[in-house]
Amino acid sequence: MSEATATATTTKWTLDPMHSEVQFKIKHLVISTVTGSFKTFEGSMQSEGDTFENAQVEFSLDVESIDTNQEMRDGHLKGEEFFDAAKFPKIKFESTSFVKESGDTYKLTGNLTMKDVTKPVTLEAEYGGTAVDFYGNTKAGFEVTGKINRKEFGLTWGGITEAGAIVLGDDVKLIANVQFAKQA
Repeated sequence: MSEATATATTTKWTLDPMHSEVQFKIKHLVISTVTGSFKTFEGSMQSEGDTFENAQVEFSLDVESIDTNQEMRDGHLKGEEFFDAAKFPKIKFESTSFVKESGDTYKLTGNLTMKDVTKPVTLEAEYGGTAVDFYGNTKAGFEVTGKINRKEFGLTWGGITEAGAIVLGDDVKLIANVQFAKQA
């Protein structure tokens, strides 16, 4: 085997937004959970050959595309008290490592930027497999999950009801089901 054939080549992947979704969950009044999503996002991944170990992942989403199924709440979230979408229109993630833990489970670590705050976060990525679609495109699927504290990213608004109940929890669960398309 020659040295050229033994060297892995870089494989580029692009996020397929038609077959992906990004959701979040947060406690409301400490008694129930509100689920929301972002409808507009993009991402890419670079891996060596067809393995995902040490892949580089970049992801961003448009804050204006937030949807909690309640227009007034969405407007509040886009405003200055929360995301301040006019000033900070994107939430970004850039990986620093992508390490296989066991089986199909990876640990995805990187820098998350929300508003003007960048902090390291660690997420779990479960590899769902690779398949070829009807058009001959190779796709790879992952479910990415994790939890962040919203206040660490400058989302500090907090309300208390007249009865003393906390309106909004601090921890936000993240769930992204993503499909990447291999680029030729």
